[in-house]
Amino acid sequence: MNRTRTITRMAILAVIFIGIAVALYNGFVKDKSVVKTGELAPDFVLQTLDGERFQLSDYRGKGIVLNFWGTWCQPCEAEMPDLEEAHKKYKDQGVMVVGLNIRQPEVTVRPFVERYNLTFPIVMDRTNEITQLYEIGPIPTTYFIDPKGVVKKIVIGGPMSEETIVNNIKLIVPE
Repeated sequence: MNRTRTITRMAILAVIFIGIAVALYNGFVKDKSVVKTGELAPDFVLQTLDGERFQLSDYRGKGIVLNFWGTWCQPCEAEMPDLEEAHKKYKDQGVMVVGLNIRQPEVTVRPFVERYNLTFPIVMDRTNEITQLYEIGPIPTTYFIDPKGVVKKIVIGGPMSEETIVNNIKLIVPE
């Protein structure tokens, strides 16, 4: 009777241990993002801060640095000057930086863009639809997309250093 009880308890503990291990794996290790390196970046259409229509697939043939950000995000703010410099340096080589603002009104975004003299397109995800499509968690999150629309690198968190930006842009410069 004691032996049966001991075996039962050990079996229950084993099941609990396996359950905890699976939960930890799914929570911390497993890549949960819908957009993965080596896959096509999901297409989307949004309006720019200037009211223009922006569709990601219209820019096939260019390397795209797609940066999800918000004005309240200090790491986002810290990397903006380096993203602007990269945009200026690589735009003539077929690489375009695109800032995708997450759910902020124009009245908040425009002064930020002016303060940092940002010249790359700012697209406005007013409904959070694209942020959810890409399953963005922490920001900044940046996708380096090659001329064929394939995600070559994803950088989550930041701020990215100038070196990180440049090294990842080298992966997406059109030939």
